[in-house]
Amino acid sequence: MKISVFGLGYVGLSNALLLGQHEEVLAYDIVMDKIEQLKLKKSPIDDKEIIEFLTSEQCSVKFTSDFDEAVRHGKYLIIATPTDYNDETGHFDTSTIENVIERALAIRPDAVFLIKSTIPVNYVQNLKEKYQTENIIFSPEFLREGKALYDNLYPSRIVIGEVSQRGEELAEAFKRGAHKENVPTLLMNEKEAEAVKLFSNTYLALRVAYFNELDTYAETNGLSSRKIIEGMGFDSRIGNFYNNPSFGYGGYCLPKDTKQMKAEFYGIPQKMMTAIVGSNMTRKQFIVGQILNKKPKTVGIYRLTMKAGSDNFRYSAVHDIIQMLEQAGVEVIVYEPRLKEAMYRGLKVEQDFSKFDEQTDIIVANRMDTPLYPIREKVYTRDLYEQD
Repeated sequence: MKISVFGLGYVGLSNALLLGQHEEVLAYDIVMDKIEQLKLKKSPIDDKEIIEFLTSEQCSVKFTSDFDEAVRHGKYLIIATPTDYNDETGHFDTSTIENVIERALAIRPDAVFLIKSTIPVNYVQNLKEKYQTENIIFSPEFLREGKALYDNLYPSRIVIGEVSQRGEELAEAFKRGAHKENVPTLLMNEKEAEAVKLFSNTYLALRVAYFNELDTYAETNGLSSRKIIEGMGFDSRIGNFYNNPSFGYGGYCLPKDTKQMKAEFYGIPQKMMTAIVGSNMTRKQFIVGQILNKKPKTVGIYRLTMKAGSDNFRYSAVHDIIQMLEQAGVEVIVYEPRLKEAMYRGLKVEQDFSKFDEQTDIIVANRMDTPLYPIREKVYTRDLYEQD
């Protein structure tokens, strides 16, 4: 089957590589440097499986910056462009999706689209009416940053937002690429599929917020968060997973998806969706308070990345913490090996860890790491399990 993929962030690229094992995949992106890098089998994303796939014989994906070529290639056109949350409108900015659809329909009026970007509920129906076509399908992705291809190869489930023969055909294509047997597959209408994505990520954010508030309580009262969490985890209904305290949920998906989920409840009675979003900021404020209680003059921020194995720090929770520390008059120095500049957003960046250590009174780390162990007494972290 011929498939085209539009947008080569971690969602688009991991889907292209997954499907490219058995299908004829042509992958497109507007960023020329990214396409040239991929043609040289170099990954623009820090993801172990993506890096391995690009340099292996498993990768038969072709990459292009020619939009027309990509549109004409595929039986299905997969859209995986970014949909950032717009705080002013209170909804996702879906303009990148519409741009692809409008341009593609001008070339091929019969084009069939599969949207992988995260979207609001009822969005597909609105698109069908706007563009007068039934050829738009939604399939949510459930991928972790830094583990995107792994999660595609070993999926928890495959959800297709259309109950039809072509829905089954698409589901089979994703199952063919999976390295896991008997993957649960669900076909449902598009509104239900759209809701599955938003409710799934909001529940994950709820779980993060819950264990963070547990940790806030324990730290305030001098209790061991670890012992409390482990005591809870033996209950199979709770489980000993996804329970490691942090500075707050971050990354590309959870912050924007929880805000969109809250917006979806406009006019519908709810308390929890609002509380989840609010709890995340409350946690950050508590963390800053704990740091300030130590009365440091200079705070070192160890890594801006959201979590271990991720190269994304645009949406990391630590940014809010930095901002609040600066507002409190504390000098902040950043240690981030991925940054080559001496300054980042007005912050001093120190790339020599020893010098970073020397210049700081306290080091703040969302996740522990090997260089921090010799100076453990200087580190403030809530990381209990060294995992995300």
